[in-house]
Amino acid sequence: MAQRALPAGTTRTRGRALFGLLDATGWAWASVKAAFWFILIIFLLGYIPDRAYYFTVNRTMDLGILAWSPINFCPPENRNLPCPAPIGGAVPWEPSPPELALPAPRTDGAVAQAGTRILYIGGSDGNGGTDTTFVSTMSGTGNFDRWASDGPKLPEARTNAGVAFSGGKIYVAGGLGPDNKPTDTVYVLSPDTQSGALGEWTAAEDLVLPEARSGAALVAAPDGLILVGGTADGATPTKTVWKSTFDPKGKLQKWAEQAPLYQEVTDGAAAMAGDYLWVYGGTAANGPTATVQRGEFQSVNGVSSVARFGVRGDGTNLPAPRTNAAGFAASGALYVVGGSDAQGPRSELYWATPDGGGNIAEWKHLPQSDLSSAIGGLVGAAPVVLGPDAILVGGTTKDGPTTGSTRANIAPQEPFFQLGLVGATVPALKIDGEIGQQLGYLNANTVGVVNFVLLLIVGWAFAHKDQVRSMRDRLRRRRAR
Repeated sequence: MAQRALPAGTTRTRGRALFGLLDATGWAWASVKAAFWFILIIFLLGYIPDRAYYFTVNRTMDLGILAWSPINFCPPENRNLPCPAPIGGAVPWEPSPPELALPAPRTDGAVAQAGTRILYIGGSDGNGGTDTTFVSTMSGTGNFDRWASDGPKLPEARTNAGVAFSGGKIYVAGGLGPDNKPTDTVYVLSPDTQSGALGEWTAAEDLVLPEARSGAALVAAPDGLILVGGTADGATPTKTVWKSTFDPKGKLQKWAEQAPLYQEVTDGAAAMAGDYLWVYGGTAANGPTATVQRGEFQSVNGVSSVARFGVRGDGTNLPAPRTNAAGFAASGALYVVGGSDAQGPRSELYWATPDGGGNIAEWKHLPQSDLSSAIGGLVGAAPVVLGPDAILVGGTTKDGPTTGSTRANIAPQEPFFQLGLVGATVPALKIDGEIGQQLGYLNANTVGVVNFVLLLIVGWAFAHKDQVRSMRDRLRRRRAR
């Protein structure tokens, strides 16, 4: 009797995923899915709430990665600067209105800020040194009010002096006296922080300079004052560097000699930037110089001192010689504006940003950031930084000492819209102050909660696939009716 053969069995094929590249039940596909959900969870619960906060408080918001963008739109406040503007660049200079002119022409004076007060100290009116102190008050961000001529007078006329604010006091070191010769005096003004009264200038007998100096730069260091260079006879530049250090009670001690400059200089600019003391430009033995000198510090028994000065070639030095220029530091960058070279007054602005190691790759220059043609060259102007603005007060133009001032924003705004290959920058709300922060936190929290609920719904749907399919089918049948 013939036997019936068994029926053919069912061949079970293994599922494939990712366009057939991976086994649907294997570890590779499981790892891909795990990585996808890990990134998605971070995106929903971290990145998007973070963007919601910054969308509330910032002027712009970045989406994705935007290392470089071919499409940029900058705000009109940047005027004709390149877009995006280089870091540290200055919006074109504008003269201050006539209402903010000094009461009288001044050059080779100095500006110091004490709280909300701004003082223009000493200087020359074109015929000789003066003992006047003009006083103004800050008015909003980057602005100041009218100058008053009733500020406390110096004990004697001073011009080309070193001036600095430190430890709540203003110091005027050296300078040319009434006889137009360098002096060794140090005058001190101690404003009252409670009442706002400026008080009177007094001579600090215990801070008399070791030798007469004019054209020296006075720099406020974290632990005292440093007087750099200058001239003892009104003509010959020196290499001397002196430092007066605060004692534990906050009183300045007698001047101590530091490591000398690499190159003698007077009428140069000096500033602290990073961990270094920078001395740039000025007049050397052979005339105006472009040399940039970097001072390094050392600490012995808790006392800091200038250990050495050095110079480098390549892009460290100024692009051209400058002396009696307006030099200052702001936001880690060094600036030099105007000044004179061997041919006469100049109008260029140069700036550089030293890196963490104290190296300068190059000094940058934009024609748009030079002083306006109406001002032309400017020598002996006094710089002051108020918020995002740099202001040059007084100085000598082609017409002689001036009463005017000119300002430039040295923090040009970034583009309000950028579009790159893998990201974009878009406008945001920019709600300032505590209200903006609280609304930002609220927005971030709300977005985070909504995204968390969405993840819970997605997780429930994956765990109840049959119910989800049934719900989907019911919806389809209702639509078909």
